Amino acid sequence: MTAVPLATAPTPTTPAPGLGRRLLRDSGYVLAGLPLALVGFVLAVVGISLTAGLLVTTLGLPVLAGTLYAARALADLERLRLPAVLRQPRVRPVYLTPAPGAGYWRRLLVPMRDAQSWLDLLHAFVKLLVTLPTFVIVLVWWAVAVGGTLYFTYDWAIPHGPGQQDLSELLGMGVGPVPRIALNTSFGLFCLLTLPLVARGCARLQAGLARSLLTGVAEMRHRITTLEEQKRAAASAEASALRRLERDIHDGPQQRLVRLAMDLSRARQQLAVDPEAARRTLDEAVTQTRETLDELRALSRGIAPPILVDRGLPSALAALAARALVPTELLVDDDLGTPGGRLDPAVESTAYFVVAEALTNVAKHSRATACRVEVASRVGRLEIGVADDGVGGAHLAKGHGLSGIADRVRAAGGVLDVSSPAGGPTLVHAELPR
Repeated sequence: MTAVPLATAPTPTTPAPGLGRRLLRDSGYVLAGLPLALVGFVLAVVGISLTAGLLVTTLGLPVLAGTLYAARALADLERLRLPAVLRQPRVRPVYLTPAPGAGYWRRLLVPMRDAQSWLDLLHAFVKLLVTLPTFVIVLVWWAVAVGGTLYFTYDWAIPHGPGQQDLSELLGMGVGPVPRIALNTSFGLFCLLTLPLVARGCARLQAGLARSLLTGVAEMRHRITTLEEQKRAAASAEASALRRLERDIHDGPQQRLVRLAMDLSRARQQLAVDPEAARRTLDEAVTQTRETLDELRALSRGIAPPILVDRGLPSALAALAARALVPTELLVDDDLGTPGGRLDPAVESTAYFVVAEALTNVAKHSRATACRVEVASRVGRLEIGVADDGVGGAHLAKGHGLSGIADRVRAAGGVLDVSSPAGGPTLVHAELPR
Protein backbone atom coordinates (compact mmCIF):
# COMPACT_ATOMS: atom_id res chain seq x y z
CA MET A 1 0.00 0.00 0.00
CA THR A 2 1.10 3.55 -0.63
CA ALA A 3 0.03 6.73 1.04
CA VAL A 4 -1.05 10.03 -0.43
CA PRO A 5 1.26 12.85 0.72
CA LEU A 6 -0.13 15.14 3.37
CA ALA A 7 -1.71 18.17 1.75
CA THR A 8 -1.64 21.43 3.61
CA ALA A 9 -2.43 24.91 2.51
CA PRO A 10 0.74 26.68 1.41
CA THR A 11 -0.33 30.03 2.78
CA PRO A 12 0.02 30.93 6.45
CA THR A 13 -2.90 31.46 8.75
CA THR A 14 -4.94 34.48 7.65
CA PRO A 15 -5.57 37.28 10.11
CA ALA A 16 -8.93 37.53 11.82
CA PRO A 17 -11.57 39.29 9.69
CA GLY A 18 -13.73 42.14 10.87
CA LEU A 19 -16.77 41.58 13.04
CA GLY A 20 -19.23 41.88 10.16
CA ARG A 21 -17.32 39.56 7.83
CA ARG A 22 -16.80 37.04 10.60
CA LEU A 23 -20.52 37.10 11.42
CA LEU A 24 -21.41 36.43 7.78
CA ARG A 25 -18.81 33.66 7.53
CA ASP A 26 -19.94 31.95 10.72
CA SER A 27 -23.62 32.25 9.84
CA GLY A 28 -23.04 30.99 6.31
CA TYR A 29 -21.02 28.07 7.62
CA VAL A 30 -23.76 27.05 10.06
CA LEU A 31 -26.69 27.55 7.69
CA ALA A 32 -24.99 25.78 4.78
CA GLY A 33 -24.06 22.91 7.06
CA LEU A 34 -27.63 21.60 7.38
CA PRO A 35 -28.09 20.62 3.68
CA LEU A 36 -24.69 18.94 3.69
CA ALA A 37 -25.52 17.16 6.93
CA LEU A 38 -28.82 15.91 5.52
CA VAL A 39 -27.10 14.62 2.38
CA GLY A 40 -24.39 12.91 4.44
CA PHE A 41 -26.86 11.36 6.88
CA VAL A 42 -29.09 10.00 4.10
CA LEU A 43 -26.05 8.73 2.22
CA ALA A 44 -24.66 6.98 5.29
CA VAL A 45 -27.98 5.41 6.31
CA VAL A 46 -28.84 4.25 2.80
CA GLY A 47 -25.32 2.98 2.16
CA ILE A 48 -25.08 1.01 5.39
CA SER A 49 -28.60 -0.36 4.94
CA LEU A 50 -27.89 -1.55 1.40
CA THR A 51 -24.58 -3.00 2.52
CA ALA A 52 -26.28 -4.94 5.33
CA GLY A 53 -28.97 -6.18 2.97
CA LEU A 54 -26.56 -7.21 0.21
CA LEU A 55 -23.77 -8.50 2.42
CA VAL A 56 -24.82 -12.09 1.77
CA THR A 57 -23.95 -11.48 -1.87
CA THR A 58 -20.84 -10.04 -3.46
CA LEU A 59 -22.65 -6.74 -4.08
CA GLY A 60 -22.40 -5.69 -0.45
CA LEU A 61 -18.67 -4.89 -0.56
CA PRO A 62 -18.82 -2.61 -3.65
CA VAL A 63 -21.75 -0.72 -2.10
CA LEU A 64 -19.80 -0.28 1.15
CA ALA A 65 -16.71 0.89 -0.74
CA GLY A 66 -18.81 3.37 -2.72
CA THR A 67 -20.39 4.65 0.50
CA LEU A 68 -16.97 5.22 2.05
CA TYR A 69 -15.73 7.05 -1.05
CA ALA A 70 -18.85 9.24 -1.07
CA ALA A 71 -18.37 10.01 2.63
CA ARG A 72 -14.76 10.94 1.81
CA ALA A 73 -15.95 13.38 -0.85
CA LEU A 74 -18.32 15.04 1.62
CA ALA A 75 -15.52 15.12 4.21
CA ASP A 76 -13.20 16.84 1.71
CA LEU A 77 -15.92 19.42 1.09
CA GLU A 78 -16.18 20.00 4.84
CA ARG A 79 -12.41 20.39 5.11
CA LEU A 80 -12.57 23.11 2.47
CA ARG A 81 -15.03 25.00 4.67
CA LEU A 82 -13.09 24.66 7.93
CA PRO A 83 -10.35 27.31 7.35
CA ALA A 84 -12.97 30.07 7.11
CA VAL A 85 -14.08 29.34 10.68
CA LEU A 86 -10.95 28.02 12.38
CA ARG A 87 -8.51 30.31 10.46
CA GLN A 88 -6.05 27.44 10.15
CA PRO A 89 -4.42 25.87 7.09
CA ARG A 90 -6.38 23.07 5.47
CA VAL A 91 -5.12 19.61 6.34
CA ARG A 92 -6.10 16.52 4.37
CA PRO A 93 -5.59 13.10 5.96
CA VAL A 94 -3.30 10.48 4.49
CA TYR A 95 -5.61 8.04 2.74
CA LEU A 96 -4.46 4.60 1.71
CA THR A 97 -4.29 3.95 -2.01
CA PRO A 98 -3.95 0.60 -3.75
CA ALA A 99 -0.54 -0.58 -4.78
CA PRO A 100 0.26 -0.46 -8.50
CA GLY A 101 -1.00 -3.57 -10.23
CA ALA A 102 -3.40 -4.52 -7.43
CA GLY A 103 -6.40 -6.61 -8.42
CA TYR A 104 -10.06 -5.63 -8.27
CA TRP A 105 -10.78 -7.06 -4.85
CA ARG A 106 -7.64 -5.59 -3.31
CA ARG A 107 -8.61 -2.17 -4.66
CA LEU A 108 -12.12 -2.67 -3.36
CA LEU A 109 -10.91 -3.42 0.17
CA VAL A 110 -8.59 -0.40 0.39
CA PRO A 111 -11.11 2.11 1.86
CA MET A 112 -12.33 -0.53 4.32
CA ARG A 113 -8.79 -0.89 5.70
CA ASP A 114 -8.40 2.86 6.12
CA ALA A 115 -9.36 4.13 9.58
CA GLN A 116 -9.88 7.69 8.31
CA SER A 117 -12.53 6.46 5.85
CA TRP A 118 -14.57 5.12 8.76
CA LEU A 119 -14.13 8.42 10.61
CA ASP A 120 -15.50 10.20 7.54
CA LEU A 121 -18.53 7.91 7.60
CA LEU A 122 -18.98 8.48 11.34
CA HIS A 123 -18.92 12.23 10.75
CA ALA A 124 -21.64 11.86 8.13
CA PHE A 125 -23.77 10.04 10.74
CA VAL A 126 -23.33 12.34 13.74
CA LYS A 127 -23.01 15.70 11.99
CA LEU A 128 -26.78 16.10 11.83
CA LEU A 129 -27.05 15.84 15.62
CA VAL A 130 -24.97 19.00 15.98
CA THR A 131 -25.93 20.82 12.79
CA LEU A 132 -29.72 20.74 13.28
CA PRO A 133 -29.84 22.53 16.70
CA THR A 134 -27.15 25.03 15.73
CA PHE A 135 -28.98 25.76 12.46
CA VAL A 136 -32.21 26.44 14.36
CA ILE A 137 -30.47 28.65 16.93
CA VAL A 138 -28.70 30.81 14.35
CA LEU A 139 -31.79 31.09 12.15
CA VAL A 140 -34.02 32.09 15.08
CA TRP A 141 -31.44 34.56 16.36
CA TRP A 142 -31.20 36.20 12.94
CA ALA A 143 -35.00 36.33 12.62
CA VAL A 144 -35.48 37.91 16.05
CA ALA A 145 -32.56 40.32 15.53
CA VAL A 146 -33.87 41.57 12.19
CA GLY A 147 -37.58 41.34 12.93
CA GLY A 148 -37.36 42.83 16.42
CA THR A 149 -35.04 45.67 15.47
CA LEU A 150 -37.31 46.68 12.57
CA TYR A 151 -40.56 45.99 14.42
CA PHE A 152 -41.50 49.65 14.56
CA THR A 153 -41.73 49.72 10.75
CA TYR A 154 -44.48 47.11 10.46
CA ASP A 155 -46.32 47.16 13.82
CA TRP A 156 -49.15 49.09 12.20
CA ALA A 157 -49.75 46.24 9.72
CA ILE A 158 -50.27 43.61 12.43
CA PRO A 159 -53.96 43.29 13.41
CA HIS A 160 -54.66 43.73 17.13
CA GLY A 161 -58.16 42.69 18.27
CA PRO A 162 -60.04 44.42 21.08
CA GLY A 163 -59.78 41.39 23.39
CA GLN A 164 -56.14 40.56 22.55
CA GLN A 165 -53.46 41.08 25.17
CA ASP A 166 -49.90 41.76 24.14
CA LEU A 167 -46.85 40.50 26.03
CA SER A 168 -46.06 44.05 27.05
CA GLU A 169 -49.46 44.31 28.71
CA LEU A 170 -48.99 40.99 30.52
CA LEU A 171 -45.65 42.19 31.83
CA GLY A 172 -47.22 45.36 33.18
CA MET A 173 -45.58 47.72 30.73
CA GLY A 174 -48.84 49.32 29.69
CA VAL A 175 -51.32 49.19 26.84
CA GLY A 176 -50.82 50.52 23.37
CA PRO A 177 -48.28 50.45 20.54
CA VAL A 178 -45.48 52.27 22.40
CA PRO A 179 -44.81 49.61 25.08
CA ARG A 180 -45.35 46.88 22.49
CA ILE A 181 -42.82 48.38 20.09
CA ALA A 182 -40.39 49.07 22.94
CA LEU A 183 -40.51 45.44 24.13
CA ASN A 184 -40.12 43.87 20.68
CA THR A 185 -37.37 46.31 19.75
CA SER A 186 -35.47 45.47 22.95
CA PHE A 187 -35.68 41.77 22.07
CA GLY A 188 -34.37 42.55 18.59
CA LEU A 189 -31.52 44.70 19.88
CA PHE A 190 -30.49 42.02 22.40
CA CYS A 191 -30.38 39.35 19.69
CA LEU A 192 -28.60 41.74 17.33
CA LEU A 193 -25.88 42.50 19.87
CA THR A 194 -25.40 38.86 20.85
CA LEU A 195 -25.71 37.50 17.29
CA PRO A 196 -21.93 37.50 16.60
CA LEU A 197 -21.26 35.51 19.78
CA VAL A 198 -24.08 33.04 19.12
CA ALA A 199 -23.08 32.53 15.48
CA ARG A 200 -19.45 32.15 16.50
CA GLY A 201 -20.26 29.59 19.16
CA CYS A 202 -22.47 27.52 16.84
CA ALA A 203 -19.88 27.66 14.06
CA ARG A 204 -17.08 26.59 16.41
CA LEU A 205 -19.24 23.73 17.68
CA GLN A 206 -19.81 22.41 14.18
CA ALA A 207 -16.19 23.01 13.14
CA GLY A 208 -14.89 21.39 16.32
CA LEU A 209 -16.74 18.16 15.57
CA ALA A 210 -15.51 18.20 11.97
CA ARG A 211 -11.93 18.89 13.01
CA SER A 212 -11.87 16.13 15.63
CA LEU A 213 -13.13 13.49 13.19
CA LEU A 214 -11.84 14.70 9.82
CA THR A 215 -8.44 16.27 10.52
CA GLY A 216 -7.48 15.31 14.08
CA VAL A 217 -5.61 12.14 13.10
CA ALA A 218 -4.03 13.90 10.12
CA GLU A 219 -2.78 16.75 12.30
CA MET A 220 -1.32 14.29 14.81
CA ARG A 221 0.45 12.37 12.04
CA HIS A 222 1.66 15.60 10.50
CA ARG A 223 3.02 16.70 13.88
CA ILE A 224 4.80 13.36 14.35
CA THR A 225 6.26 13.57 10.84
CA THR A 226 7.43 17.14 11.47
CA LEU A 227 9.10 16.15 14.73
CA GLU A 228 10.83 13.22 13.04
CA GLU A 229 12.09 15.50 10.26
CA GLN A 230 13.34 18.03 12.82
CA LYS A 231 15.12 15.25 14.70
CA ARG A 232 16.82 14.01 11.53
CA ALA A 233 17.70 17.57 10.53
CA ALA A 234 19.20 18.27 13.97
CA ALA A 235 21.27 15.08 13.79
CA SER A 236 22.41 15.92 10.26
CA ALA A 237 23.33 19.49 11.20
CA GLU A 238 25.21 18.30 14.27
CA ALA A 239 27.10 15.66 12.29
CA SER A 240 27.99 18.18 9.58
CA ALA A 241 29.20 20.68 12.18
CA LEU A 242 31.35 18.04 13.89
CA ARG A 243 32.86 16.89 10.58
CA ARG A 244 33.65 20.46 9.60
CA LEU A 245 35.13 21.20 13.02
CA GLU A 246 37.28 18.07 12.82
CA ARG A 247 38.46 19.04 9.32
CA ASP A 248 39.23 22.60 10.37
CA ILE A 249 41.18 21.44 13.43
CA HIS A 250 43.08 18.89 11.38
CA ASP A 251 43.94 21.34 8.61
CA GLY A 252 44.69 24.30 10.87
CA PRO A 253 45.66 24.18 14.57
CA GLN A 254 46.75 20.55 14.50
CA GLN A 255 49.27 21.12 11.72
CA ARG A 256 50.57 24.26 13.44
CA LEU A 257 50.96 22.40 16.73
CA VAL A 258 52.91 19.65 14.97
CA ARG A 259 55.22 22.26 13.44
CA LEU A 260 55.50 24.00 16.84
CA ALA A 261 56.64 20.74 18.45
CA MET A 262 59.21 20.23 15.70
CA ASP A 263 60.49 23.82 16.08
CA LEU A 264 60.88 23.43 19.84
CA SER A 265 62.76 20.15 19.40
CA ARG A 266 65.07 21.78 16.85
CA ALA A 267 65.62 24.78 19.16
CA ARG A 268 66.59 22.46 22.02
CA GLN A 269 69.19 20.79 19.78
CA GLN A 270 70.49 24.14 18.51
CA LEU A 271 70.69 25.70 21.94
CA ALA A 272 74.08 24.15 22.81
CA VAL A 273 75.80 24.57 19.45
CA ASP A 274 74.21 27.65 17.88
CA PRO A 275 72.31 29.91 20.33
CA GLU A 276 71.54 32.45 17.61
CA ALA A 277 69.85 29.83 15.44
CA ALA A 278 67.96 28.59 18.51
CA ARG A 279 66.72 32.13 19.17
CA ARG A 280 65.41 32.45 15.61
CA THR A 281 63.70 29.08 15.89
CA LEU A 282 62.06 30.12 19.17
CA ASP A 283 60.84 33.35 17.53
CA GLU A 284 59.22 31.27 14.79
CA ALA A 285 57.67 29.05 17.47
CA VAL A 286 56.18 32.09 19.23
CA THR A 287 54.70 33.25 15.92
CA GLN A 288 53.26 29.78 15.33
CA THR A 289 51.74 29.85 18.82
CA ARG A 290 50.02 33.19 18.21
CA GLU A 291 48.65 32.05 14.86
CA THR A 292 47.39 28.84 16.43
CA LEU A 293 45.63 30.80 19.17
CA ASP A 294 44.01 33.02 16.54
CA GLU A 295 42.72 29.98 14.65
CA LEU A 296 41.43 28.40 17.87
CA ARG A 297 39.59 31.62 18.72
CA ALA A 298 38.03 31.62 15.24
CA LEU A 299 36.94 28.01 15.70
CA SER A 300 35.49 28.78 19.12
CA ARG A 301 33.40 31.55 17.59
CA GLY A 302 31.99 28.93 15.24
CA ILE A 303 31.02 26.68 18.16
CA ALA A 304 29.63 29.15 20.68
CA PRO A 305 30.49 32.80 20.02
CA PRO A 306 30.91 34.57 23.38
CA ILE A 307 29.62 37.87 22.01
CA LEU A 308 26.30 36.20 21.17
CA VAL A 309 25.89 34.93 24.72
CA ASP A 310 27.05 38.15 26.37
CA ARG A 311 25.62 40.93 24.19
CA GLY A 312 22.90 39.34 22.08
CA LEU A 313 22.13 38.78 18.41
CA PRO A 314 22.55 42.36 17.05
CA SER A 315 26.11 42.68 18.40
CA ALA A 316 27.06 39.20 17.21
CA LEU A 317 25.73 39.89 13.71
CA ALA A 318 27.52 43.24 13.66
CA ALA A 319 30.78 41.42 14.38
CA LEU A 320 30.03 38.98 11.54
CA ALA A 321 29.32 41.81 9.11
CA ALA A 322 32.51 43.60 10.13
CA ARG A 323 34.59 40.47 9.38
CA ALA A 324 32.80 39.69 6.10
CA LEU A 325 34.97 39.72 2.97
CA VAL A 326 32.13 41.28 0.94
CA PRO A 327 30.86 44.76 1.99
CA THR A 328 27.75 43.99 4.03
CA GLU A 329 24.85 46.22 5.06
CA LEU A 330 23.21 45.05 8.29
CA LEU A 331 19.65 45.85 9.43
CA VAL A 332 18.65 44.27 12.75
CA ASP A 333 15.85 45.11 15.18
CA ASP A 334 17.52 46.73 18.17
CA ASP A 335 14.99 45.14 20.52
CA LEU A 336 16.60 41.76 19.91
CA GLY A 337 19.57 42.89 21.99
CA THR A 338 17.60 44.17 24.99
CA PRO A 339 16.94 41.97 28.04
CA GLY A 340 13.20 41.98 27.37
CA GLY A 341 13.49 41.36 23.64
CA ARG A 342 16.12 38.64 23.50
CA LEU A 343 15.14 35.38 21.90
CA ASP A 344 15.50 31.86 23.18
CA PRO A 345 19.21 30.88 23.14
CA ALA A 346 18.56 28.09 20.64
CA VAL A 347 16.80 30.49 18.26
CA GLU A 348 19.57 33.09 18.67
CA SER A 349 22.22 30.49 17.92
CA THR A 350 20.36 29.21 14.86
CA ALA A 351 19.87 32.76 13.53
CA TYR A 352 23.56 33.54 14.07
CA PHE A 353 24.76 30.47 12.21
CA VAL A 354 22.28 31.03 9.37
CA VAL A 355 23.78 34.47 8.76
CA ALA A 356 27.34 33.20 9.29
CA GLU A 357 26.95 30.34 6.79
CA ALA A 358 25.19 32.58 4.29
CA LEU A 359 27.98 35.17 4.44
CA THR A 360 30.56 32.42 4.05
CA ASN A 361 28.81 31.18 0.90
CA VAL A 362 28.62 34.74 -0.41
CA ALA A 363 32.36 35.16 0.06
CA LYS A 364 33.29 31.80 -1.47
CA HIS A 365 30.94 31.32 -4.39
CA SER A 366 28.85 34.36 -5.29
CA ARG A 367 31.50 36.76 -6.66
CA ALA A 368 29.28 39.50 -5.22
CA THR A 369 30.30 43.10 -4.63
CA ALA A 370 27.66 43.90 -2.00
CA CYS A 371 25.54 42.02 0.49
CA ARG A 372 22.55 42.94 2.63
CA VAL A 373 21.45 41.21 5.85
CA GLU A 374 18.03 41.91 7.39
CA VAL A 375 16.82 40.38 10.67
CA ALA A 376 13.32 41.40 11.76
CA SER A 377 11.20 40.28 14.67
CA ARG A 378 7.58 39.54 13.75
CA VAL A 379 4.63 38.23 15.75
CA GLY A 380 5.57 34.68 16.65
CA ARG A 381 8.52 34.42 14.28
CA LEU A 382 11.95 35.77 13.37
CA GLU A 383 12.62 36.60 9.72
CA ILE A 384 16.15 36.51 8.30
CA GLY A 385 17.11 37.64 4.81
CA VAL A 386 20.56 37.58 3.21
CA ALA A 387 20.76 39.05 -0.30
CA ASP A 388 23.74 39.58 -2.60
CA ASP A 389 24.33 40.84 -6.14
CA GLY A 390 26.41 37.86 -7.20
CA VAL A 391 26.18 35.47 -10.12
CA GLY A 392 23.45 33.28 -8.58
CA GLY A 393 23.20 29.52 -8.97
CA ALA A 394 22.91 28.72 -5.27
CA HIS A 395 20.71 25.79 -4.26
CA LEU A 396 20.00 23.50 -1.32
CA ALA A 397 21.47 20.30 -2.73
CA LYS A 398 23.40 18.06 -0.36
CA GLY A 399 27.09 18.72 -0.30
CA HIS A 400 26.65 22.47 -0.55
CA GLY A 401 26.94 24.95 2.28
CA LEU A 402 23.29 25.95 2.14
CA SER A 403 22.18 22.40 2.97
CA GLY A 404 23.73 22.83 6.41
CA ILE A 405 21.70 26.02 6.92
CA ALA A 406 18.54 24.18 5.85
CA ASP A 407 19.20 21.41 8.39
CA ARG A 408 19.72 23.93 11.20
CA VAL A 409 16.57 25.86 10.33
CA ARG A 410 14.46 22.72 9.96
CA ALA A 411 15.76 21.38 13.26
CA ALA A 412 14.57 24.59 14.94
CA GLY A 413 11.10 24.23 13.42
CA GLY A 414 11.59 26.92 10.78
CA VAL A 415 11.63 27.08 7.00
CA LEU A 416 14.31 28.16 4.52
CA ASP A 417 13.82 29.43 0.97
CA VAL A 418 16.54 30.18 -1.56
CA SER A 419 15.97 32.25 -4.69
CA SER A 420 19.08 32.29 -6.87
CA PRO A 421 18.48 32.41 -10.63
CA ALA A 422 21.41 32.20 -12.99
CA GLY A 423 23.02 35.61 -13.15
CA GLY A 424 21.71 36.59 -9.72
CA PRO A 425 20.73 38.06 -7.45
CA THR A 426 20.56 35.54 -4.61
CA LEU A 427 18.18 35.77 -1.66
CA VAL A 428 18.31 33.42 1.31
CA HIS A 429 15.20 33.82 3.45
CA ALA A 430 14.63 31.97 6.71
CA GLU A 431 11.81 32.05 9.24
CA LEU A 432 12.29 30.76 12.76
CA PRO A 433 9.56 30.35 15.42
CA ARG A 434 10.07 32.60 18.44
